[in-house]
Amino acid sequence: MNRRPGLSARLKLTISYAGFLLLAGALLLAVVWVFLLRYVPDSPKGLLRVAPNRYVLLQVFAPAAAAALAFLLVFGLLGGWILAGRMLAPLTRIAGAARMAANGSLSHRIRLEGPKDEFRELADVFDTMLGQLESHVGEQQRFAANASHELRTPLAISKTLLDVARNDLTGNQGELIERLHTVNTRAIDLTEALLLLSRSDRKSFTREVVDLSLVAEEATETLLPLAEQRQITLDVTGQATQTVGSAALILRMVTNLVQNAIVHNLPAGGTVTVHTESQHDASVLRVENTGHPLPSELLPTLTEPFQRGTERTRTDEHAGAGLGLAIVHSIVRAHDGTLDLVPRPTGGLVVTIRLPGTPQASSPSGAH
Repeated sequence: MNRRPGLSARLKLTISYAGFLLLAGALLLAVVWVFLLRYVPDSPKGLLRVAPNRYVLLQVFAPAAAAALAFLLVFGLLGGWILAGRMLAPLTRIAGAARMAANGSLSHRIRLEGPKDEFRELADVFDTMLGQLESHVGEQQRFAANASHELRTPLAISKTLLDVARNDLTGNQGELIERLHTVNTRAIDLTEALLLLSRSDRKSFTREVVDLSLVAEEATETLLPLAEQRQITLDVTGQATQTVGSAALILRMVTNLVQNAIVHNLPAGGTVTVHTESQHDASVLRVENTGHPLPSELLPTLTEPFQRGTERTRTDEHAGAGLGLAIVHSIVRAHDGTLDLVPRPTGGLVVTIRLPGTPQASSPSGAH
């Protein structure tokens, strides 16, 4: 933004300090005149008396008062300049950090030393903002790079299949069409997942009262054929638990959790338990599944887009795009909730989601 030239804050403070000091000196001299010199008897000019009179005192007092005011002005300007410089030094560092951030350098921190005051509190808040901004930008850059890679993969596979078919016109066209359909379906699913992730991050949805227990039942009914195919036992327990949010997004959140729990489970004979309950002012959804042991250092990466743990990588039709828990995390954040991942001692994972509850009383608990 173009602005007309003006006085710096340091110069304004300097002039203010000097002006107030000069005004204080003038008021002090005025007090001396009003309450002292005006009561001293005057005498005609040229007539000398032994006792002091107003004329003599004015001849002595006026030059001294003028010199004192001149000294106060110079002292105020010099002292005010130094004092304003020391006071505004933190703002100079903050402005420098902001300028570096505007030029793209988000790694710089102010780290202002000294006891807490307004300037240091501002510097600490600015450092925190820079840290969050750097983390967010880095996350978005990794997301863009990974999304480009994931979207390029099905396109490259399609191109290879088409090149093979063009060079071999006598090949099995039905098999080619089926493989192209599978690749394109996965690319469409990935694109829809990316759009859903972007929508949940923007919080652009209509909020309504949603019962988590009903959503859990709907999600498990939808995924029951998949669970039966993999010989996984689904169990839904708990009570009516209401929250406020998008019914479609919450259904997608629960569906992703249950599908992940089914896919990343034991080869056969595993279990998935979905439980809902109300705790104080929170609505709680818990999904627990059996499976292979998960190392603790793997947990923080599971909610990052396109991150797949070593033990959780799939190559079958349910391999996914690595966005399942990332979408869940985004939907939870959009609903002002929390997501906790805890590995089970015997293998598998416990996912606990806490969303803001509603004032309505919950119905008595019972198994479904």
